Amino acid sequence: MTNTTRCRRTVLSVAVAAALTGVMACGSSDSGEGGGGDPFAALKLADKSTGDADSSRIESTGDMGDLMSIEADGEVDWADGLNGTMTITYTGGQAADQMGRLGITSTEARYLPDAYYADMGDLFAGQYGGKRWIRYAYEDMDEMIGGASGAYVQEHFKSVTPNQSVRLLLASGDIEQVGEEDVRGESATHYAGTVKVADIQERNANLGEEMRAELEEQLKASGITTVDIDLWINDDDLLVKKVEKADTANGVVNSTVHYSDYGVDVSTEEPPADRTVDYKDLMSSLPAS
Repeated sequence: MTNTTRCRRTVLSVAVAAALTGVMACGSSDSGEGGGGDPFAALKLADKSTGDADSSRIESTGDMGDLMSIEADGEVDWADGLNGTMTITYTGGQAADQMGRLGITSTEARYLPDAYYADMGDLFAGQYGGKRWIRYAYEDMDEMIGGASGAYVQEHFKSVTPNQSVRLLLASGDIEQVGEEDVRGESATHYAGTVKVADIQERNANLGEEMRAELEEQLKASGITTVDIDLWINDDDLLVKKVEKADTANGVVNSTVHYSDYGVDVSTEEPPADRTVDYKDLMSSLPAS
């Protein structure tokens, strides 16, 4: 495989990793009622309230070791599948170097219920007959990434809400209520804990068997062994900030996300078909390794 081909294959994969990191640590919502004054009850209520909010504005920073550091900003709706638009800026790592070869420092990401679209810029369009958007169908994620990890990413894209971080902290079985703190001008309660995937089965009383099994499967598929989690919940029982550090099979992943404007109207347009190329078609046109 030539260096040019290798670079192009890497760039195509980077766009998927960036899209995943931009809405990192999200998942589907189906929680029971919570309440009361203890941390577990408070977080169960936050799980439900955040999941039921349907949409929010997201501002995030994240890094995946030497691979990628990004900043992401946009709005996402999860009421009926995933819809949203994010601007993803590559701030460091191999991703920034590879994207820089295409003249890309940031890209627009559009999330729709069946696929994710990445705007690859003018230089890419000049090489592919004016097609500047790459379409990544969720149903192709298994083949794209391979094995259980592909299944995890496919499910991640198909059902996204911010409250997966709340569930992760509930799964830790040991939650510290740090105290009241200010998050961008509003009061919020800070909770913290560490979840170990190996301990989830022993500490499932706060999740329920079905939710625990689903969460454990997702974590194992993504190669995560432990996650340090800090959450800030406002007076409306909504998640307004989360910080996560996860040890994975591919290195340490860090992310900080701010959530705001819950219930915001989100409108996402599918890019024009004549300016879009499918990921599978691109890969089949490149020489095989």
